[in-house]
Amino acid sequence: MRNGSHARLRDRGVVRIAGPDSEGFLQNIVTNDMARLAQGEPGFGALLSPQGKIQTDFLVAPDGDGFLLDLPLERVPDFVKRMTLYRLRAKVTIADESAAREVVAFWGGDKPAVDGVVFADPRLAALGWRAILPKEAALAGAGSDEVDEAAYHAHRIRLGVPEAGRDFAFGDAFPHDADMDDLGGLDFRKGCYVGQEIVSRMQHRGTARRRAVLARGAAPLPPAGTAIEAGGRAVGALGSVDGSAGIALVRLDRARSAMDDGVPLVADGVTLTLALPAFAHFTWPQPGAGDEGAA
Repeated sequence: MRNGSHARLRDRGVVRIAGPDSEGFLQNIVTNDMARLAQGEPGFGALLSPQGKIQTDFLVAPDGDGFLLDLPLERVPDFVKRMTLYRLRAKVTIADESAAREVVAFWGGDKPAVDGVVFADPRLAALGWRAILPKEAALAGAGSDEVDEAAYHAHRIRLGVPEAGRDFAFGDAFPHDADMDDLGGLDFRKGCYVGQEIVSRMQHRGTARRRAVLARGAAPLPPAGTAIEAGGRAVGALGSVDGSAGIALVRLDRARSAMDDGVPLVADGVTLTLALPAFAHFTWPQPGAGDEGAA
C-alpha cells in the first residue's frame, strides 16, 4: 500500500444541499451534470453569474438525500445567499456545515481509510482523493503523512490545475479561462443553467483566448496577480506560485506570438517560460493567428 500525503484544507468550506428536489434544483443552476452525481459519481463545477463569469468553483459529492459541496471558505456566505434566492418553491435545504466539517486532500497513495465522504478528485486523477470529514477528525489511521496546505498547493500547481480565488479573481474569469472544459467542470448536453448561453457560445465558436497554463521562472516567481509582459505588452498574469513553478492566466495568441518572435516573457523582472498542462485539449494558436480585442 502506498502511503502518500494528506493536508487539511482550512481555506475550504462545506455546504450541504439536500431534499427531494436537490438534484433538479442544482441541475438548473450549476455548470456540471448533477444526474451523474445521482448515480454516485463526484463532480466538479461552478456557479456562474448571468454573464458567464465564475462566482465560485466547487467539488461536489452525493451524501444521502443530498449533496456536499466543497468550495472556498470565503465564498460560502455568498454561495448560500445566492442558492437561497434561487430556491423559490424547491423542496431543498441549504446549510453551511463548515463549522462541523472539514476538507482533507490525499494524494500519492491509495484511497484513504477514513470515516467520512471520500471520493476521487473529479478534476484530475493525479490530484488524488478528497474527503469531507468531521472537523479535526483523527487521521492517524489514514496511512498517509500529514503535511501543510502549501504542500498540497505545490502539488496542484505542478499539475497546472487552477482554483478560483488563487489563480483568478472571483467574478473575473469565464470557465474556459480556467480550463474547466478540460477538467470536467462543464457539461454541454445538460441544457440551461445560469450563464449557460455565454459558455456554450464560447465553446461552439472557439472564442476562448485566455487560458490557465504552466509557468516556470528562471528564478522564484513573484506573487499571484503580477502582470506578465512581452516587450512591454500585456500577456496575462500569474496565479498561484511555488518557488519557480506557477500557474498563469494568459492570452494564448499573445504568448504564442512572443515565443515565436523570441521576445522574453517577464513578470516583475523574472523571465519565465509557459507550457500547456498535460491534461489540456486546447492548443497554442497557429503562427500568424489574429490578435484582436483587449487582454
